[in-house]
Amino acid sequence: MELVARFLELPAGSCFLFGPRGTGKSTWLRHLVPDALYIDLLRPEVYREMSARPERLRELLLGQPKRTTVVVDEVQRVPELLSVAHEVIESASPRRFVLTGSSARKLRRGGVDLLGGRALLRTLHPFMAAELPSFGLDQALQHGLLPLVIAAPDPAAVLAAYATLYLEQEVQVEGWVRNVGGFARFLEAISFSHASVLNAANVARECQAERRTIAGYVEVLEDLLLGFRLPVFRRRAQRETVSHPKFYLFDAGVFRSLRPSGPLDRPEAIEGAALEGLVAQHLRAWQAYSSPEAEVCFWRTRSGVEVDFVVYGAAGFWAIEVKNGRRVYPEDLRGLKAFRAEYPECTPVLLYRGEDRLLVEGVRCLPVESFLRSLRPGRGVVEGA
Repeated sequence: MELVARFLELPAGSCFLFGPRGTGKSTWLRHLVPDALYIDLLRPEVYREMSARPERLRELLLGQPKRTTVVVDEVQRVPELLSVAHEVIESASPRRFVLTGSSARKLRRGGVDLLGGRALLRTLHPFMAAELPSFGLDQALQHGLLPLVIAAPDPAAVLAAYATLYLEQEVQVEGWVRNVGGFARFLEAISFSHASVLNAANVARECQAERRTIAGYVEVLEDLLLGFRLPVFRRRAQRETVSHPKFYLFDAGVFRSLRPSGPLDRPEAIEGAALEGLVAQHLRAWQAYSSPEAEVCFWRTRSGVEVDFVVYGAAGFWAIEVKNGRRVYPEDLRGLKAFRAEYPECTPVLLYRGEDRLLVEGVRCLPVESFLRSLRPGRGVVEGA
């Protein structure tokens, strides 16, 4: 697969670059900074050397003074290297560090603050549709948008092995959970909560585990950047809203690989959750790559009236509902009309699987594929709104 240009802009100074495995951090950096000094902590011999003597990083830099940029891949594996990096950044001959990671868990515990705020934080997400000239909605819903998967000859096989990769290389090796088998069952159970309000008690009941254990598993999933929670929009709230956040796995393909299906599972329900998740991951990437920042939330009242996404910030104010149908029905607009009644400043948008751009009762109805293709950082969520 040819290298695809990404919307993320690498800062001129030092930064942390987070992103789940398979988002292409290393490949992208080798293209952007080919002359950098690379420290790949996934290589066993490099990991052993740096774990035993973190000061070896300083020696490597002294021996290669012309390498002004240093890339440390998967820095969370040896957090002690942050002390050396901090010392070099403050020295008379500072270097630019790009510290990549697929987990923030060990860094949070191991001292990310040692850099004293001198390194910015950036996140690389799966591809956005606008980054891919050959983007196809059906393919994205089935296999997701992870570069690792898209580049594979057999995307389904790579997705099937993806969860195992994390179980073996992250969760088990780092000892983050005591019961790896229990965590594997949790991954399947949590897939039923994708694009839904998260209820840890229900997931615990499904896994036959304590609620506290499940809450810890959800935190591990977020630390591994495999899942995220969407908060409730409560600004100037007049109606009573729910208190629990919604949960999403970070990629539609990963969701499909974890979500079991059988005679009792409706295919349209699974595809609907995949479509909503695909929109969610795009909005999250748009949020991460854009400036100024914006909030991405959802809205749901105690009576069950809901809007899938609320985007609020300096760029604008949008309420977005996602429907998997190819036609727009009056009941599809119920949540958006209720939200607009409470927040008349918003622009209500309905995304659906049809092909026509419509205006129905003051609500913009857009084909979801064209919406995803047009979503770009630095622009409004909906052009012209």
